[in-house]
Amino acid sequence: MTLPAQPYADNHGERNRAAAPNAFDKPEAEKSDEVITESNNSEDEEQSSYQVQDGFPEYLSPYTELDRAVSRASSATIGPPPDGGFAAWMSVAAGHLVIMNTWGVVNSFGVFQTYYTTALNRAPSDISWIGSIQAFLLFFVGTFTGRLTDAGYFRSVMIVGMAFAVLGIFATSVSTSYWQIFLAQGVSTGLGNGCLFCPSVAVISSYFQKKRSLAIGIVACGSVTGGLVYPSMMRELLPKIGFGWTVRAIGFLQAATLTIAISCLKARVPPRKTGQLIEWAAFKELEYTFYTIGAFMCFWGVYFPFFFLASYSRDVQGMSYSTSLNLLLLLNGVGVIGRLLPNYFADRFGTINMFIPVAALNGLLMYAWIAVSSTEGLYVWSSMYGMSGGAIQSLFPAALSRLTTDPRKQGTRMGMVFTIVSFSVLTGPPIAGAILSLMGGRYLGGQAFAGSCLVVVAGFLTAAREVKRRKLGEGTLARV
Repeated sequence: MTLPAQPYADNHGERNRAAAPNAFDKPEAEKSDEVITESNNSEDEEQSSYQVQDGFPEYLSPYTELDRAVSRASSATIGPPPDGGFAAWMSVAAGHLVIMNTWGVVNSFGVFQTYYTTALNRAPSDISWIGSIQAFLLFFVGTFTGRLTDAGYFRSVMIVGMAFAVLGIFATSVSTSYWQIFLAQGVSTGLGNGCLFCPSVAVISSYFQKKRSLAIGIVACGSVTGGLVYPSMMRELLPKIGFGWTVRAIGFLQAATLTIAISCLKARVPPRKTGQLIEWAAFKELEYTFYTIGAFMCFWGVYFPFFFLASYSRDVQGMSYSTSLNLLLLLNGVGVIGRLLPNYFADRFGTINMFIPVAALNGLLMYAWIAVSSTEGLYVWSSMYGMSGGAIQSLFPAALSRLTTDPRKQGTRMGMVFTIVSFSVLTGPPIAGAILSLMGGRYLGGQAFAGSCLVVVAGFLTAAREVKRRKLGEGTLARV
């Protein structure tokens, strides 16, 4: 952990001011094997020691004096998050447009899943790989784009992301085979989305502290906007102007909105030029590790309805193509409630505290889908899952950002989890699609698989909460 070479901005006396620049100069690998002792000339003349216990240095905890020192040093440089103001809320509006063109596109893939299955005459599991690789790359490149953001290359990464995303969608418009669409819509668009997603969330998080969950919830509502706009464009334009020009129209809209977003987003935290690409020490924090495992399981199951609801409504309920798209629009549209309301309460009661019941509810709703047998019931279920599934997508980055105390490492630590989660996003829908094929087109196995994953998530989140609560020294009802 390396601090800027400037004096401490605290009230611990001249002795600490002189010693501070050298206190943490040693690299992480050297510090992990020694006992670090820091003496403060405070009013009570207290002395704080960092001991190695059970093989883990105490300073790895985000609540030790070391990290409080890091926080003070960072604050001296950039000041506390403004939690409002023109620049902060402008970044939220710009982030909304970014998510509209990243997760909004992923959430709209059900439209393409249904169209490609018929037009290309391929199995649902084959088509789902296109959407899966797109979502996989959106997360996977997070480790690299997050570190580049911390190093000061935020705008360059965003411009590269926009280029890949727009190139991918225009290439899709002229594609005629499965592999052409896979490379254009899956790989190129996925790489572009990955360069856009992690940096924008990391930068927006640096503008907020008390209102961070609400801000990220508003940003996450961009997936609702995209999930409504892009399927609607497909439904209205496809019969009139054909697939090619419909997709090009989507590309023109993406290019315009992403240009506005990149122009309005500005990094707030000074660059951290030095540092590892992967901060392995983060995984020694058990709450971070438990949260990462829970996030992996979560994204194994949460996107099953977004990929397969439209085809389910046609195969099982006998709906027409246009009617099945209405269900997808409903699923995405009601998500605005799930992305805002839980995040509003998360700022008051704790983000992980809200995430636990939301994950459990998603699992129960997935099991309840098995019992739905009518068109009316499917509409009711879609609205309920749209809200709870939307809550998961917005609480996930909000809770993750709370596990990092040093704002200069926000991009790196978020990107690490995004990369790990990318493998569950990659394999989840194809696994569900393969289960469907093995069961002769019956959706029961996929529903049970997704529901079981989401129930397990609640357990890992509870474990993460307990570890963090004990580190805080708080009671059972702690705000975590």
